[in-house]
Amino acid sequence: MFHKLLLNFTSWVNRKDADGNNVFQGGFLGMDNSSVFERAEAVPGGGHIDQSDGTAWMAFYTLEMLAIAMELSQTDPVYQDMATKFFEHFLSIARAMTVEGNCLWDDEDGFFYDVFRLPDGTGRPLKLRSLVGLIPLLAVTVIDRDRVEALPDFADRMHWFLHNRPHLGGNIASLDDWEDGHRHLVSVLDKERLVKVLEYMLDEDEFLSRHGVRSLSKTYDEQPYRIEIGGQNFEISYKPAESASGLFGGNSNWRGPIWFPINYLLIEALGRFHEYYGEDLQIEFPTGSGQLKTLNAVAIELSQRLVDVFLLDKSGTRPVFGNSGPFADDPAWRDHVLFYEYFHGDTGVGLGASHQTGWTALVAELIEQCGGGSDT
Repeated sequence: MFHKLLLNFTSWVNRKDADGNNVFQGGFLGMDNSSVFERAEAVPGGGHIDQSDGTAWMAFYTLEMLAIAMELSQTDPVYQDMATKFFEHFLSIARAMTVEGNCLWDDEDGFFYDVFRLPDGTGRPLKLRSLVGLIPLLAVTVIDRDRVEALPDFADRMHWFLHNRPHLGGNIASLDDWEDGHRHLVSVLDKERLVKVLEYMLDEDEFLSRHGVRSLSKTYDEQPYRIEIGGQNFEISYKPAESASGLFGGNSNWRGPIWFPINYLLIEALGRFHEYYGEDLQIEFPTGSGQLKTLNAVAIELSQRLVDVFLLDKSGTRPVFGNSGPFADDPAWRDHVLFYEYFHGDTGVGLGASHQTGWTALVAELIEQCGGGSDT
């Protein structure tokens, strides 16, 4: 499996990083219709889109490949070379996203955006708050000292690299020595940027719904995002349910609904950040409430909101089925839960395919994270 993933990874590096600067233009990622126009198609007026999500996904990819290589190295030391490769590649991607001239991070807003790259090389950020700007949260892992020291070749190369390429080490916490529980945090986001992004994600007027994290900020419900590119005007607004766009035959459903696979990965990422920061980092949940919680507590709260989609509420109905029809109130049907493809951004009603067990069944794992037992 590792070798097949390596082929896929190499294809992305060779084909989707047109400028060779560790910023990726992607292709069809599934969330392409979350923007003002179809990102996989020709960009209006020429140029291309430097993708926040595509680049962050590659950073996430490198860390997952690093983890696999380190695991394989436990019994076959030859994989330490691959661990080094992916460690170094991550640092280059993370720096490109946050520091260098093609930076996707916006200091003024405290958020990641796609950048419309004009034919002359100049860039224009597309300041639209969507999951595109939350995917960088996924690129995080914690490396323990004991794990590294068990791989001496990797350890030597890692420390040599950090010592001789210090400009690439800005995305590692506890860099100079093994502090804070003898571990390194390797992440696209440092602590300050992490807090800023989470302020948006955990704001109920933005991404946070009673039933999970929306794919597009609710702020565009009454104030659509508008931009002019190449002499054409584009607009996008918050649509919590089925698509109002004709893209993909009307199947453009990343402009408001809640998707379980991305929510699950965001919850996993919060757990990794908590593994490093622990009780020392607490943030408001929800944003503006004045209630401080650890990242682990936030992860549990988000898990519970997703689980609640399927549970009976105070009225005796399940949000997934809404308030009408046999699934909602007929005793013969209401307890036969379906695993819908995605969910209404405000009500949690199930939408799309009704048997999407390939990812919506992740709710079983979330029930366990919430401490749920037979009652749940």
